[in-house]
Amino acid sequence: MNEKIVALLVTLFLGLFIVIGAGVTFFVKKKEKFIDFALAFAFSVILMLLFTDLLPEVSEVLGVKHILLFFIFVIVGIFILRILDFFIPDHEDEKMTKKQEKDNLAHIGTLSSIALVLHNIIEGMAIYSTCTSSLRAGLMISLGVGCHNIPLGMVIASTIYQSNKSIKKTIFIILGLMLSTFFGGMIMFFMNGAELNAVFIGVLLSITIGMLVYICSNELYPKIRKSKNKRISWCGIIAGIVLIAVTCFL
Repeated sequence: MNEKIVALLVTLFLGLFIVIGAGVTFFVKKKEKFIDFALAFAFSVILMLLFTDLLPEVSEVLGVKHILLFFIFVIVGIFILRILDFFIPDHEDEKMTKKQEKDNLAHIGTLSSIALVLHNIIEGMAIYSTCTSSLRAGLMISLGVGCHNIPLGMVIASTIYQSNKSIKKTIFIILGLMLSTFFGGMIMFFMNGAELNAVFIGVLLSITIGMLVYICSNELYPKIRKSKNKRISWCGIIAGIVLIAVTCFL
């Protein structure tokens, strides 16, 4: 089979980890406790992902001479989601009705999805390029990245489903997230595997970092801090740290 087709299939395979994470949400009975666990799990996974993957990668891509670009576009990433806050209502408040709580969960899921789509497109591009040069290396990277995507699929599916109770809508969003990685591979496929400008990749990564920082500080942390199941939240945080540590070792 053509190596480029194989590389595309790997990017599609990577997206399936998000579906696996989302599928878990439909087999859990205690939804509130599961959401508390999933939010804390995603919080620690995103933070670990920032420090173990994204920051080292953007540092390597941009280097010291483009450090100003890094800070500018991190702020741009934060600003993008901050602007979206004004267009997507249902912010978290000290006291919320059940309807407001559901709407707020959808708010978190929407913002997380936007950041994850951008992140997955970049991942798809990078993994496609790796697979065309070394299939074994590409598969190993996909396995590690896929483990990162499982809890993210869990938290997005659980928050969106909990807010709208629609399996069809939730599946539609999850499929979009799954295909975003494949879309990144398709970009590289139609570019004939050409390498993108390093500064351009660094800018996209910097925007993604800004978005993820915003999600952690303004969306996930407030929910964890106000959780009634503190023990479960701590279990989620620890489980996320352990997962990333294991995947980094692998």
